[in-house]
This record gives sequence, C-alpha cells and structure tokens, in this order.
Amino acid sequence: MKVSENKVVLFHYALVNAEGEALDGSRAGEPLPYLHGHKNIVPGLEEAIDGREAGERFQVTLPPEKGYGLRDEDKVQLIDRASFAEFSELEEGMVCQMEDDNGELQLVAVTKIDPEEVTVDANHPFAGMTLNFDVEIMEVREATAEELAAGRVEL
Repeated sequence: MKVSENKVVLFHYALVNAEGEALDGSRAGEPLPYLHGHKNIVPGLEEAIDGREAGERFQVTLPPEKGYGLRDEDKVQLIDRASFAEFSELEEGMVCQMEDDNGELQLVAVTKIDPEEVTVDANHPFAGMTLNFDVEIMEVREATAEELAAGRVEL
C-alpha cells in the first residue's frame, strides 16, 4: 500500500543537522505514527514520504522553509524576572509554557537570565536549520474513523 492522504504511516527516522550532529530519532524505540496529509509532521518530510511503501528507506535534506521554518527574532522576548516568581528553579535551557499576545499557550526556552529580566525564545529549537532525515517506512495502513475524525493518530 502506498502512502497517500488519510493513510496512517509508521516510520523510523534519524535527524542530523548540517554538521552531522544527531538531533533526534526514533530507532531506540517505537516507530513514529502519523496521519498523512494532515500536517502532523514537517511539510518537507511529509512530501518526501508521499507515494512510498513499507520497507522503503531513504534520505532527504530539508531547508528550513520545509522543516521547522526560519528563525523569527520577534519570538525572542525579554520578560520581567518577577513573572517567573512561581518557579522554584529557573535555569537557562529550561522549557516552559507561557501565554502569547493572543492568550494562547506556547512553549518557550529560557535562553538568558539576568537579575531583572529573562530572555525567552518561542522558536522551535530546530528553526532555521537545514535538516537531514534518514527515514525507513515500517507500515502503511488505512486510518480508522476515529483517527480521521481527530485528524491525527492518538498515541
């Protein structure tokens, strides 16, 4: 069965940056499932998987625009240190949830801590990077009615 819209795809992947450093992967665990055609994975990877079958293995290099997007410096903000008073520990590199200007929750990484201000970054950690994926399609199957209604595979 070929990968096409509304099919569930299970795949293993290894992700490395342009310098060859491992960033992420699934080979140590279960394959990653997703519902094809519903924007549940980065666009370039979904495009590269389209039309493939179980058992296929391939590599694909994605520019930032087809991966996690370009870095947006508007997503880097200085927040008053008092806003973090409820945190028992505050460290550079920690990830926390904050409300954006529209009241939506977003994940941000703490990138710098000063006595008066904390710098947070809401960009995806891989934003702005060229990404190299090594992918192996493990299974392709029909989606269930529940998966189609949800628009994704429930883990």
